[in-house]
Amino acid sequence: MLDKSSTTTNIVRLHHVGFVVASIEEASPKFALSLAAHAVSEVFHDRLQGVRVIFLHPPGSVAIELVEPAPLAGSSSPVTSFLNRGGGLHHICYEVGDLEQQIEEMQSRKCLLLRPPKPAVAFGGRRIAWIITAEKLLLEYLEAK
Repeated sequence: MLDKSSTTTNIVRLHHVGFVVASIEEASPKFALSLAAHAVSEVFHDRLQGVRVIFLHPPGSVAIELVEPAPLAGSSSPVTSFLNRGGGLHHICYEVGDLEQQIEEMQSRKCLLLRPPKPAVAFGGRRIAWIITAEKLLLEYLEAK
């Protein structure tokens, strides 16, 4: 049974769901068609994160992010090993009111901070952090505007 007292009030909203793909150029038209996506963002190249990303916007839904290893990052990209295992559904991203508070809360629940806060190009320099839960759920937290 879910303990309602264990849920956070720091989460603003579900921001996007991320998928790792080998090629944004090849995958994005197929994803857009499958999801009936009506809008697609530009491709963001984030050297600090070691990835390239694009966002698809299906009607009535949260954004879908396609992530590929940055060409120059190669095996040092954080998504390369995941892609080598087949890629696919990778993470869920929540926008949060206080990034440090969210990290502390998740660590108090025995979750592991994989990547500390860093600015992300796709979000105009807003910081993101990566957490993995005991259930092996990869969560990205994006600081609110």
